[in-house]
Amino acid sequence: MKRLLLAACAALGISGAVQAATLDTVKQRGTLACGVSTGFAGFSVPDSRGEVRGLDADYCRAIAAAVLGDATRVRFVGLTAQNRFTALQSGEIDVLLRNSTQTFLRDASIGLNAGPVNFYDGQGFAVRRDANVRDVKGLDGATVCVAQGTTHEVTLGDIARARNIRFQPVVFERVDTMQQAFFSGRCDAMTQDASALAGAIATVAPSAADYMVLPETISKEPLGPFTRNGDDAWSNIVAWVHYGLVEAEEAGITAANADEMARGQNPVAQRLLGTSGEFGSRLGLPNDWMLKAIKAVGNYGEVFERNVGGGSSLKLPRGLNGLWNGGGLMYAVPFR
Repeated sequence: MKRLLLAACAALGISGAVQAATLDTVKQRGTLACGVSTGFAGFSVPDSRGEVRGLDADYCRAIAAAVLGDATRVRFVGLTAQNRFTALQSGEIDVLLRNSTQTFLRDASIGLNAGPVNFYDGQGFAVRRDANVRDVKGLDGATVCVAQGTTHEVTLGDIARARNIRFQPVVFERVDTMQQAFFSGRCDAMTQDASALAGAIATVAPSAADYMVLPETISKEPLGPFTRNGDDAWSNIVAWVHYGLVEAEEAGITAANADEMARGQNPVAQRLLGTSGEFGSRLGLPNDWMLKAIKAVGNYGEVFERNVGGGSSLKLPRGLNGLWNGGGLMYAVPFR
């Protein structure tokens, strides 16, 4: 019978690691294994002390604070575009937060669950300013640096066919190698998510002023966490940490005032921060799980501002990543 069960799980793409409850595994281990990029400015990159910083890294810390009560209990696992999904499928990591685009095939065919979008992006192109290229049409015949195993590689081919543009792709296995090649002049352009291009220009380019990101994007790139199928309890935790950070921003709850708001009379804040209701226990967590997460990293707006917004070297506008009531797409499912 056990062999039949294992065979059935294998046929459905469910590994032995999935059968075990991830929440229990993380609690027993005492650390969260969080998959991130090997170096993506604004999202996950080591600082001068070797601490991984960025929007994705802060989400890892928020989950650790919610589940383990301590935002420092994270083991960051640097992953490439080629090994990120297999690392999650195999149980090497508990959650993937590596600027990964959510697509139909990734959600439906590789045994993984796409969580809520935590950053809306689009694929763009970086060029030298003195190339006098102002739009995608101006790249006809250009050599384009692109990372292997990404949606960018697929979309580049799609756009070439749809617009009758000739690109000459130069494919790289690693993003850092691709960026170095572009900035050394090997390609006429480089394509990635627009946020990644801005980060590369700000932190990798020999002279940031010499480069620009074209204003036109050629795709939708909704980025967010991935978890394994078959463990809804864990997927729910990851999803609701995101919704909690967004809800906190809308309610005016920050890292600095979270304790005060927990003692206040705002019913939304009371439910979110654990002073009324039993919202944490329904997820197998203490009722102050979101209080700990928010105190660790702040609300969504604070996470954005610090890592990719005006307080960062990228200085990206909120745009689509603004709250829904301010013209953006960030909308939290209500805590009630």
